[in-house]
Amino acid sequence: MPQLEQLATRLDRLASIEAGPFPVISLYLNLQADEHGKDRFEPFLRKELADRIRTYGTSSPERRSLEQDADKIRRYVGNLEPSVNGLAVFACAGAELFEAIPLAAPIDQHRLYVSSVPHLYPLAKILDEYPRYLALLTDTHSARIFVFAANAVEKTGRVENAKTKHHKQGGWSQARYQRHNENDQLLHAKEVVDTVARIVRDEKIDKIVLSGDEVIMPTLREQLPKDVADRVVEIVKLDVKAPEHEVLASTIAALREKDAAGDRERVEQVIGAYRANALACVGVDAAMKAFEMGQVDELLMTSTPDAFKDDTADRLVAKARQTSAKIRFIEDPSLLAGVGDVAASLRFKI
Repeated sequence: MPQLEQLATRLDRLASIEAGPFPVISLYLNLQADEHGKDRFEPFLRKELADRIRTYGTSSPERRSLEQDADKIRRYVGNLEPSVNGLAVFACAGAELFEAIPLAAPIDQHRLYVSSVPHLYPLAKILDEYPRYLALLTDTHSARIFVFAANAVEKTGRVENAKTKHHKQGGWSQARYQRHNENDQLLHAKEVVDTVARIVRDEKIDKIVLSGDEVIMPTLREQLPKDVADRVVEIVKLDVKAPEHEVLASTIAALREKDAAGDRERVEQVIGAYRANALACVGVDAAMKAFEMGQVDELLMTSTPDAFKDDTADRLVAKARQTSAKIRFIEDPSLLAGVGDVAASLRFKI
């Protein structure tokens, strides 16, 4: 399955596509097994593809293009790996487009769109919901390091040091042993911090989730350089030996909760800047005009696509990808409801 950078590259490529007169199929499938261990996408795919194709004239070039797309999609989904949780497919035979993107991240429900442009909103939302981050689980002598992205593990690493043994002697011997023990913990913390710092700096990772026992955490936090400490977005409670799938589920849930809590503050910042006639705008029309001028730095948009008419959400996403603007999906629809579900921070004023 593609890594996050590859997904972003493919999203950018799709955002630049002009299919001309031919219709583009955008298909999203939830491939997670149900309670009986089976997926249930085939009836949806069979019915929806046939129903959409039927709306085009029998011998029209548009219908012939769609029929070729449908055949290719059916062949492709017949050979999917069991580990795939979601699938996004963009197809237009008339424009020689077939982009199939298997995903470790889940898709909440099946969706099929036939339009003049790729429907990119759900794919862009996945990139926002499942960012690239580092998770660290550590105790006084061992550490496990994970780099997660798009709901999958990219890299793993370990730091192992000598396990501290209990010492029952008292007096001066006990004091010397305690100092030795504390020194071992300090050395372990420094090695872990050095390893984490190197990874996040080299790979430009800006989010870290920490988990550690009560003994090592104070020492670990003291050793973190400021630029690394600033990337710590959450601390969770996990056993250092927790299975990988549990680490992923717990850390992504913590990140999502933290991100949702920060939505209100970010929306208030951008709307406050707009009120002060500073570097911000609100509403779809104003955002589109700002995109045309290359002004948008970050687009804030409601995370419910039904809030937008027609292909507005897709056009906003495409403009953001074409101009290297960040996209932040706001989970609480009430936060942007008063400004047309869209706000943007700007790079400059005109």
